[in-house]
Amino acid sequence: MSKLYKTSRKPAGLPPGTLYYGGEKKDDRVVMTLIDYGEETFTEKSIGRIEECFPFRDEPTVTWINIDGLYDTGLVEKLGERFGIHPLVLEDIVHAHQRPKMEEFEDFIYIVLNMLSHDGETGGIVSEQVSLVVGSNYVISFQEIPGDVFEPVRERIRKKGRITRSGADFLAYSLIDVIVDNYFTIIEKKGDRIEGIEDIVLGDPSPEVLREIQSIKRDMLLLRRSVWPLREVISGLERGESRLITAGTKVYLRDVYDHTIRVIDSVESLREMIAGLLDIYVSSISNRLNDVMKVLTIISTIFIPVTFVAGVYGMNFRFMPEIGARWGYPAALGVMFLLMAGMVFYFRKRRWI
Repeated sequence: MSKLYKTSRKPAGLPPGTLYYGGEKKDDRVVMTLIDYGEETFTEKSIGRIEECFPFRDEPTVTWINIDGLYDTGLVEKLGERFGIHPLVLEDIVHAHQRPKMEEFEDFIYIVLNMLSHDGETGGIVSEQVSLVVGSNYVISFQEIPGDVFEPVRERIRKKGRITRSGADFLAYSLIDVIVDNYFTIIEKKGDRIEGIEDIVLGDPSPEVLREIQSIKRDMLLLRRSVWPLREVISGLERGESRLITAGTKVYLRDVYDHTIRVIDSVESLREMIAGLLDIYVSSISNRLNDVMKVLTIISTIFIPVTFVAGVYGMNFRFMPEIGARWGYPAALGVMFLLMAGMVFYFRKRRWI
């Protein structure tokens, strides 16, 4: 069996087939849970050692093993050896940031998805890789970050819903469905934020607003990169000929495919709205600059003739008739005032101010 090498960057000189952890380390905790169920049986427990799962491998019931945290590479190696998981699949599991994909093997199907969640502190999107290994009577799920994103599926199993009367393929569908439904939550939050920014851009465009627009634009790009390949994954599961996916489950996968298309349409709409916000921001800044330049131009234009009069009578010629006049100074000021008033009246008449 291949050995797993734990590092954030692939070291040089590794033997062929050696696996390594290449994700960003967020948490050292590894949380393992097991749920085994059938129409009449149900077992749920936390696991301290991965060997506790091995007896369920050959049981006729459906077994779901969930591992939160990919940092114990020895644990993944043992699990892969017991369940016959291909070494290349193990490498993809521990090497995060894979593109969503689906690969069919003789005894199992390997699925890579991106789980997205909303960060309440920063307002951004947190992405983690979720890997699913779907066998004839088991599903093994791997998450980067410990969390309860699959809790709705656990509740459905505890309540003896339809999922307990179906096979491992239906469980895999349920997990995928939860991930896709979570995309709608992200889209709704981003849509609300975009509408709020639109009002700000129209009223008071500032550099902070521009940074917020750029942040949302990056989030939409991340969401788009996660959803577009997912369409191919769902389509491959629905139209594939694997014996592990029953015809009854393919009907539900078709519904998930429709949801994925809706998510893609929503993402593209939000991207167009973001592009529109950038255009509105640039137009608002240009209009504000034009208003400022308009005021400065009007002021300069009004004072040009006044400056001309002042410049004429500021010349130091000896013989200037108006210099000796008793009312020369008040007359010059009056001419200046009349010029200014006349230009203001003209500008108002032309509706320039």
